[in-house]
Amino acid sequence: MHSLTHVVKNLILINVIVFVAVRFALPIHGIEDYFVLHRPGSPSFEPKRFLILYLSSGFIASVLQMISSPVPILGASGAVYGIIAAFATMFPNARMMLLFPPIPMKAKYMALLFIGLGLYSGLSGAQDGIAHFAHVGGAIMGFVMIKYWKLDGLR
Repeated sequence: MHSLTHVVKNLILINVIVFVAVRFALPIHGIEDYFVLHRPGSPSFEPKRFLILYLSSGFIASVLQMISSPVPILGASGAVYGIIAAFATMFPNARMMLLFPPIPMKAKYMALLFIGLGLYSGLSGAQDGIAHFAHVGGAIMGFVMIKYWKLDGLR
């Protein structure tokens, strides 16, 4: 089992504080989204690059969501999708596990599944109140950052 880096611990703490502070004010995702950071955020990234990746994915996710919908939505899931896409780009054959149902799959398939569901849900209008285009925007930014840094296939 991987230990959490200081950057990941601090991001989880910040997200939990924000989650608790605004839980009843705005519709946001459940806290379980933030713990996705554990696996991808472990030793795979340098702390500074991880923070840049996380924040830039969250920023682009917010911009894309504001363009696609006037409804304000608060959450960190767009940034988390950026981390998932970056991890899947770097380690496409890494084994990951869905929580519900517990199905093991390669990181590249899990990322494509999440992004595909987000894109479908956003275009079809399914599940109002969820920032589907933010998820897609965060994932795109995560992929672009890894390609820009030329970290795909890092071992």
